[in-house]
Amino acid sequence: MHVHLVFVTKYRRKVFTKQILDELKEIFVSICHDFEAKLIECEGESEHVHLLVEYHPKVSVSKLVNSLKGVSSRLLRKKKHESIERALWGGSLWSPSYFAGACGGAPLATIQQYIEDQETPQA
Repeated sequence: MHVHLVFVTKYRRKVFTKQILDELKEIFVSICHDFEAKLIECEGESEHVHLLVEYHPKVSVSKLVNSLKGVSSRLLRKKKHESIERALWGGSLWSPSYFAGACGGAPLATIQQYIEDQETPQA
């Protein structure tokens, strides 16, 4: 099964740089591996990320999302990136909400292209 996920930063603050998005992608790949899932696509803009994940039906999407958001927040906050430290206080990186859409109706290539077309920050 495939799911399209969207995570938004707390207060929709613009904190992601290209470097941070690359680090996030590595973190997401590792977490997906732990869930026997596969990160097919991951792109983002300065205040949100889109993921396309292939996962086994036995996996609860909410548990996968909680791990993706919780672990990535903890690991990125440890690195003390200036853009994140300056814009976000406390321990939260992500807004508590998220979008999860099943990808049964649309062709997978269409969703993958939409995610690839995100305007990733250049710096």
